[in-house]
Amino acid sequence: MALIRAEQLVKTYRAGEVDVPAIRGVDFTIDAKSFVVFVGPSGSGKTTLLNMIGCLDHPTSGRLTVIDTDVSTLDRTAAANFRGRHIGFIFQDFNLVPVLTVYENIEYPLIMVQDWPPAKRRAQVMRLIDAVGMSGQEHKRPDQISGGQKQRVAVARALATNPHLVLADEPTANLDHDTAYRIINLMKKMRDELGTTFVFSTHDPKIMAEAEVVYTLEDGRLREAETAKPKVVAHA
Repeated sequence: MALIRAEQLVKTYRAGEVDVPAIRGVDFTIDAKSFVVFVGPSGSGKTTLLNMIGCLDHPTSGRLTVIDTDVSTLDRTAAANFRGRHIGFIFQDFNLVPVLTVYENIEYPLIMVQDWPPAKRRAQVMRLIDAVGMSGQEHKRPDQISGGQKQRVAVARALATNPHLVLADEPTANLDHDTAYRIINLMKKMRDELGTTFVFSTHDPKIMAEAEVVYTLEDGRLREAETAKPKVVAHA
């Protein structure tokens, strides 16, 4: 089943008197419960494309359907509500709130976005803390944990609202080799257990090697998708 469908999607920015094309008429489909990567050099349009899928930006033209909703037509309030219900985000610089603990960072979207009752919030947060291997660390703040642990917290926070879709922009850029593999394995485990669809923008060959489908962007144009059989990563 298609979770995301783009049809002749175009994004053009205005720089003074000049139109700058970022995405040039791309078409693609991403199935539910898949592990998909967009790759390409800097400036190729990867982040722009993720921002449109995540309702952080609007297409200039074309049609973009996410979870049976034409997100290109949503106003700001409707887009924010749609993100809160359906989409989680993982950023390369983690974007954790420095004054909040591990527990509070994961809990944050459940309060701000979905307003879960306290008992339900606690059960969800503790389940995710255990799932990402951060048990016993829940009272620490971001400056008291490693980069790999911060990314684990970011993954847990992205999954807190049980989203259908998680968008990850260069999620392993600041991680060492072994930690990056552990994070990739963790996200694939979450996909298998929760049915979450993961879509990445990355330069990282480790993520590319583990993806089921790889889309290559060049100057805002999409090359034919490459389909690969996922590998089993030996790292714990």
